[in-house]
Amino acid sequence: MQQADELVGRTIGPYTVRSVLGAGGFAWVVAATREGGEQEIALKILKPKFARDSQFTARFLNESAVAGELRHPNIIRILDVGQDGESSYFAMPLFPSSLAQRLEAEPFLPERDVARTAQDISRALAFAHETGIIHRDIKAHNIMLDARGEGVLADFGIARAVASYVSTTGKQMTIGTPHYISPEQARGLPLDGRTDIYALGVTMYRAATGQLPFRSSDWYELARLHVEEPPTPPREVRPEVSRAFEKIVLTCLEKDRERRYPTAKELAADLEGILTGKRSTAEVALGAVRKLLGRD
Repeated sequence: MQQADELVGRTIGPYTVRSVLGAGGFAWVVAATREGGEQEIALKILKPKFARDSQFTARFLNESAVAGELRHPNIIRILDVGQDGESSYFAMPLFPSSLAQRLEAEPFLPERDVARTAQDISRALAFAHETGIIHRDIKAHNIMLDARGEGVLADFGIARAVASYVSTTGKQMTIGTPHYISPEQARGLPLDGRTDIYALGVTMYRAATGQLPFRSSDWYELARLHVEEPPTPPREVRPEVSRAFEKIVLTCLEKDRERRYPTAKELAADLEGILTGKRSTAEVALGAVRKLLGRD
């Protein structure tokens, strides 16, 4: 079976692989240079066992092309989509870091940094959702950080390809990452943009507190926790977290999606409140209720 290290030095399409950057469940990520150029880019290459499945490959290439049509400053740009023999790939810019890499270096991040990155990703999701595209796999590893520290969302293609493949073939494949899946994903229900809002809530919780809201080595137990158990409030894990930020995170993590933010745009607006010191829409609404009840 081919290993990622065997790719180094190989030419795939117009690209020469320079080093291996990482691997996911379905693909490898490598640094490469294009023929006649010196600047490194990142290539995502489908692993052989999936590349040999013509239906999966077709969906991977198609969804990568669809993702390439998304033009937003906080969505990674797909530079090229191609196939060379059994190697199916797409090319994208190579970023200096990711949220996952930052969290490997620091146990948790300052609240403002988390809010800023989450706002960037919320804006990306608002744009994608308005075009009818759901990401399905929001997590720290899929959030790149550019030279200015702004968040850029990657990997729209693979999760969508897997979802399409499963729906048409009936084959069982895990869509999304178990620690980040929404309750409706865990239950196999139809999804909308609020599943991405839930996963972003998990990401914010992890980045701000240093731990995930639900932890288990057993996939089925983890799914049950997402569906049934309330998360420990972030301030009980890390008291430095503000009440306003905690409210935003817990709203994202509501089990009932009707109680979450209805759109990523509204989530982005409340995160702006964290960054500017303004009250969130959730807090304003609560204040109005308390005033009506005479409790202020």
